[in-house]
Amino acid sequence: MARPRRSRRTLTTVVVLVLVSFTIITIDQTNGTHHLSAGVKSLASDVFSPLRNGVNDLLRPVGDFFAGAVDYGSLQTENQKLQATIGRLRMAEAERPFEQRQLQEILALQHLPFLGAQPTVSAQTTQIDVSNFDVDITIGKGRSDGVGYAMPVVGAGGLVGQVVQANHHSSIVQLITDGQSKVGVVVGTGSHGATAVLDGQGPGSPMTAVFVAATTALRKGDRLYTSGLQGAQYPAGIPVGRVTGTRVSAGGAEITAQVSPLADLGALAYVDVVQWVPAS
Repeated sequence: MARPRRSRRTLTTVVVLVLVSFTIITIDQTNGTHHLSAGVKSLASDVFSPLRNGVNDLLRPVGDFFAGAVDYGSLQTENQKLQATIGRLRMAEAERPFEQRQLQEILALQHLPFLGAQPTVSAQTTQIDVSNFDVDITIGKGRSDGVGYAMPVVGAGGLVGQVVQANHHSSIVQLITDGQSKVGVVVGTGSHGATAVLDGQGPGSPMTAVFVAATTALRKGDRLYTSGLQGAQYPAGIPVGRVTGTRVSAGGAEITAQVSPLADLGALAYVDVVQWVPAS
């Protein structure tokens, strides 16, 4: 029972001191008793200073915690913004080679000397369809853009293929490596226009030039061009392929040549459709 009494006495003492302080302050303001009020003020400061310091010590960690939480949230937000910026820069850097390649393809299509004055329609490839034997691409231009059935399609380097289906706003192009593709070509060096037929063998396989006379001076590295003969599917003089190897038939009557396309068929982001149709 002693502890409650001591607590009450302590509380009573504090209350009395507070009342005395207020009283002295009042006297000081009304009567100008400077020395007495100064002493009481000093006494009150001595009594309440430890209490005030204890409360400050108790509340300071709480304030620091909330300030730290606000600062941490701000830093986290700034870090997220920084990471997003770094991600965008990395993506732009990764896309740059692709964009440069597309630009090079577009520029190359503007300077195709083998087309002469033939009008063309530039188109972007929107789809590539490859099977075991067939190779087609879909382009984003069709009849409404001046693209028609059987028109030749070229890329940087040479012949790409032929339009086999023309829709209103898109078309399907059969590539020269397709298993159903046949191109009449002129072959050989110093052969005075010896002709052959270039057959596609499917994706990943070299094309084959057949019906080449055994007397044709055909060598590795020779280039083949569209023949443009009467009824041909392509105008004359378009580069088609390069000879990579030859063999003579068992009877020695003709030569068969393996040919790789001059146009890069693996990078056809853009092509030109030549507005030319075979003579009926």
